[in-house]
Amino acid sequence: MLSIKQAAIVGTGVIGNGWIVRMLAQGYDVIAADPAEGAEERMRRAVEQSWPYVEALGLAEGASKDRLTFVKDTEEAVKNADFIQENVPEVEELKQSVLQTIDKHAKPDAIIGSSTSGIMPSELQENLLHPERFVVAHPFHPVYILPLVEVVAGKQTTSENVDKAKAFYESLNMSVLLVRHEIEGHIADRLIEAIWRESLHIVNEGIATTEEVDKAFTHGAGMRYAQYGPFLTFHLAGGEGGMRHMLKQFGPALKKPWTKLEAPELTDELYDKVVSGCEHQSNGMSMSELDQNRNEFLVKLYDLVQEYWPKEQTAVKR
Repeated sequence: MLSIKQAAIVGTGVIGNGWIVRMLAQGYDVIAADPAEGAEERMRRAVEQSWPYVEALGLAEGASKDRLTFVKDTEEAVKNADFIQENVPEVEELKQSVLQTIDKHAKPDAIIGSSTSGIMPSELQENLLHPERFVVAHPFHPVYILPLVEVVAGKQTTSENVDKAKAFYESLNMSVLLVRHEIEGHIADRLIEAIWRESLHIVNEGIATTEEVDKAFTHGAGMRYAQYGPFLTFHLAGGEGGMRHMLKQFGPALKKPWTKLEAPELTDELYDKVVSGCEHQSNGMSMSELDQNRNEFLVKLYDLVQEYWPKEQTAVKR
């Protein structure tokens, strides 16, 4: 039985604020901490801007923006929390320091999750008093819309606490992906980084512009992957023989040096190509306008893909 009543958020940047909105939308009391000047004002503005999208997705009973409290001190935020999500910048020494503070002042049975996108949990839990209750829980921006969260246990994390973390994230209407073995970048970011590296090579070598690379993905593979992902997509590519036929027919092509595993050097020329290309694609839209446009698209897409995802891949229906 899930007994979490209050959640704490440490670090109110883009990801931290995303967690706040998702937790509030699912009816939790949330206390947030961030010592940065102006953090509370930015946090509350982010909540206001994001709230229409979680309303469109559906609010849990009792969900309210009024259930959010802000403090500057981490110690104050975590002392009564049942679940704590850390979201400070991706600097290992900083994360370890903040996590040690959280661990020292949190209740012994509180679960601690870190939103790190690349650092392995065993490294982060190394100097904690209660390393057994620590997990990496890596979400995807915007956290209040996208359902995936990668949960990774460290060497000292107990299976009981992994189960508790999984249950909590599922209560947030999230699709939990338990990563079997810790690895830098976890799963999703490693896949995304591979596409990103290839994209940079293609632009760097003058094969296509940033706009053309994006079109190649959004008008092709991107639409298919939203439903099935790479394995079932290639399974379909094999026709009646499925993956058995596909691997026999196209397997030898895997040996061809099509892809470049290392990222290109970020020269001034490549920097200018990527920056000017993205600014041209934006077509005069502000970042706020682009953000709103993406969110409206994702809300509509989320409803659509849930109709067609295999049942075991589907987040909790609303």
